[in-house]
Amino acid sequence: MADQNYDAIVVGSGISGGWAAKELTEKGLKVLLLERGKNVEHVKDYKSATTAPWEVPHRGMDTQGMIKAHPVLKRDYVLNELNLDFWAHEAECPYVEEKPFNWFRGYQVGGRSLTWGRQSYRLGDIDFEANAKDGIAVDWPIRYKDLAPWYDHVEKFIGVNGSIEGLPQLPDGHFLPAMEMNCVEKDVAQRIKAHYKGVRTMIMGRSANLTAPKTGRAQCQYRNKCWLGCPFGAYFSTQSSTLPAAVQTGNLTLRPFSIVTRVLYDKDKKKATGVEVLDAETNQTYEYNAKIIFLCASAFNSTWVLMNSATDIWPEGLGSSSGELGHNVMDHHFRAGASGTMEGYEDKYYYGRRPNGIYIPRFRNLFGDKRDYIRGFGYQGGASRDKWSKKVAELGIGIELKEAFAEPGEWTIGITGFGEILPYHENRIYLSKEVKDKWGLPALVTDAELKENELKMRQDMMSDGAEMLEAAGAKNVHSWDSGYTFGQGIHEMGTARMGKDPKTSVLNGNNQVWDAKNVFVTDGAAMTSAACQNPSLTYMALTARACDFAINELKKQNI
Repeated sequence: MADQNYDAIVVGSGISGGWAAKELTEKGLKVLLLERGKNVEHVKDYKSATTAPWEVPHRGMDTQGMIKAHPVLKRDYVLNELNLDFWAHEAECPYVEEKPFNWFRGYQVGGRSLTWGRQSYRLGDIDFEANAKDGIAVDWPIRYKDLAPWYDHVEKFIGVNGSIEGLPQLPDGHFLPAMEMNCVEKDVAQRIKAHYKGVRTMIMGRSANLTAPKTGRAQCQYRNKCWLGCPFGAYFSTQSSTLPAAVQTGNLTLRPFSIVTRVLYDKDKKKATGVEVLDAETNQTYEYNAKIIFLCASAFNSTWVLMNSATDIWPEGLGSSSGELGHNVMDHHFRAGASGTMEGYEDKYYYGRRPNGIYIPRFRNLFGDKRDYIRGFGYQGGASRDKWSKKVAELGIGIELKEAFAEPGEWTIGITGFGEILPYHENRIYLSKEVKDKWGLPALVTDAELKENELKMRQDMMSDGAEMLEAAGAKNVHSWDSGYTFGQGIHEMGTARMGKDPKTSVLNGNNQVWDAKNVFVTDGAAMTSAACQNPSLTYMALTARACDFAINELKKQNI
């Protein structure tokens, strides 16, 4: 058996876990990286990344077998023949929906870093101060100045393309050259800025796709197949970026098929001593020891580990002394916005398949604006030309059909709002006493829903979107709300929140579990509020910051 003693154990190999492994190994620690799923090797295991649709048995379409085997994935676009292996097997890993919840999980090395949307935005003081200002939940224990240098650190390493805008609600970062808007987007952006006198603005999205090469990684090829794994390493993932850096140090041990069932706690020493691991292939149980433990298994799974680490001291789990463990579930609600057509650009087109869109930063409840709800939303979207296939239903055969195939359709533009969900204590997850997974471990129960604040916000997502597109000259504008189910944003957050007081939070300002200072949680579980920006960049920055703190505390023998 391999060595069971390490300096640090990292649970989960996704966006946060990969960063923890990189930072800790580069600082000289011997690190065990535990992943519950299979290994996925960079390039070699991206089986559909360079495959044409006609080379796939069902052309990438959902089969009846897939639909039956994946009743949750089938609810949205994530069910796809081309990357089905990047999603958890639902029959083996069930969960219980007390209220409807779409939990899309990635159980393999790299986790959801292989399938994420790559949108990378900083939170600012407007976001870190919001809870205190609004009297909601608890105050963040940190401010933008605490995280800003770590945002820099992360952006420089992963590569984020974007533009410097000087917007108070959306801090600028360390950017590679921005991707270019197409001709329609450029005109719409100019018209929105002029019409709203800069209060509302449309910018190019900030995404973790390289627009200039980095060592070991090529720049984006504009294929827009990121969700299949990128053989060029052009977008940030564990495989393309943090894992190679950790491996290069010689300090990393990666163990896939390792389900961490609990954190081992010594009540006399008042700290964790290691973790218990169930081998997913052999069902054998092992214990690994370490000085520090980083839980980075995704918000719900990290919280599951804490809950399942119950002791006679904390019967509800390690970190449960505040009564907040598992509570304050957040996501981003979306699928509401507006779209329209743009005339006068029939002689223009664009090149490539840009894996990025436009972004309209939050403007509601800012700059003197006051609504009948608190917080706000941003928009993501873009303009494009319809494909020739739009014509087929209208035409028969012969020369007219052939001519139609040679011409693209009309220009359309659409924007979708992404809104903040407040941290309600009653939105929660907990362990089921009846339902078990394939390995006999308790399943999670989800119990979360939107409240009045979010429902009011969705009305503005639609009406504001339509208003802006009309102001920008769009025709046939219509707004829509296609319905949102909690979890659909794939941004689970808040179930082990940071705070200033151990009586009201699970983690302190350095991401340490109040009840065990050598245990750190740095994924979405740590979020005290959600803001409306995509959160992954913040997880990475929090992780790098916490690793630096942990190293210094080890040197001081404080943990």
